[in-house]
Amino acid sequence: MSTFSEPIFVGIDVSKATLEVAYRGVNKTRQYANTEEGIKALLKELKNDQEHIAVILMEATGRLERLAATMLCLAGYAVMVVNPRQAHDFSKALGYLSKTDATDAQALSQFAYTLYHSDRREKLLMMLPSKEQEMLQASITRRSQLISIRVAEENRLASTHRSQHKSIRAVIALLDKQITNIDNDIGSNLHDHFRDKLDLLKGLKGVGRNTQATLMACLPELGNLTNREVAKLVGVAPLNNDSGKMRGKRSIWGGRADVRSALYMATLSAKKWDPTISAFYNHLIAAGKKPKVALVACMHKLLRIINAVIKSNQPWQPAFTSPQG
Repeated sequence: MSTFSEPIFVGIDVSKATLEVAYRGVNKTRQYANTEEGIKALLKELKNDQEHIAVILMEATGRLERLAATMLCLAGYAVMVVNPRQAHDFSKALGYLSKTDATDAQALSQFAYTLYHSDRREKLLMMLPSKEQEMLQASITRRSQLISIRVAEENRLASTHRSQHKSIRAVIALLDKQITNIDNDIGSNLHDHFRDKLDLLKGLKGVGRNTQATLMACLPELGNLTNREVAKLVGVAPLNNDSGKMRGKRSIWGGRADVRSALYMATLSAKKWDPTISAFYNHLIAAGKKPKVALVACMHKLLRIINAVIKSNQPWQPAFTSPQG
């Protein structure tokens, strides 16, 4: 039987081995193993109060939170996964000077209460990826791992004794074969499950298969948010740093690093081959902007164009310009 009669806000501090669970307003925390069995035990415990649980919040911790967040979502709970920097800043604002799993979980439970009552609540709730998106995410991650290993092997050629070159080249050949297989899997997934969206982007320079795969797998909100919202989500929207009469330098931070990395590579190509992005980049440079600042602005513009095309469900045309908002 439930021990709560008001909305419950739960904070979970995630580590590789454990989940530290705190209920807002309750001093004692509970700990569970960060495994499928441990999360099942947590679900069994939460079930007694399920009808009163408003939201469960945890930090993004290098995908260590993924299993718990997914299982909680599938069980019907509202889950938020927030940027660690935001959570840490909130904890400091509450006066938590010491750092333990328990105090972190307590701070997260209070953060859950605050975000639940903000106008951003619906946008912060976790969206479960489809089966196809999960497969695409897994392929992208594995491809990145193999590329890293391949680069390391290539670097070893320059410093390793000649007697070991044959072994290194054999490993590189094997890695090339595995990368090709994964590229084929990614291509098939995109063709079979995301062709309708990607057909809209045909002809847009720079948005190649790797960028397409990252956008489809890691940015399911694409086309469902305003241009401003999707730019903030990815982390390419310049943020103000003003106080009183002081006007500080605007900068970008946070967001989805994997999407931002793919967008960076796409923009490098687009500023060379796409007339719209190239003209925009050259205009910014002529106006005195530093190349890095101009490139980030082009990333922002390219993302807005992609989002607007998918949102409008109208194929991209060379004269396309993204609307405001």
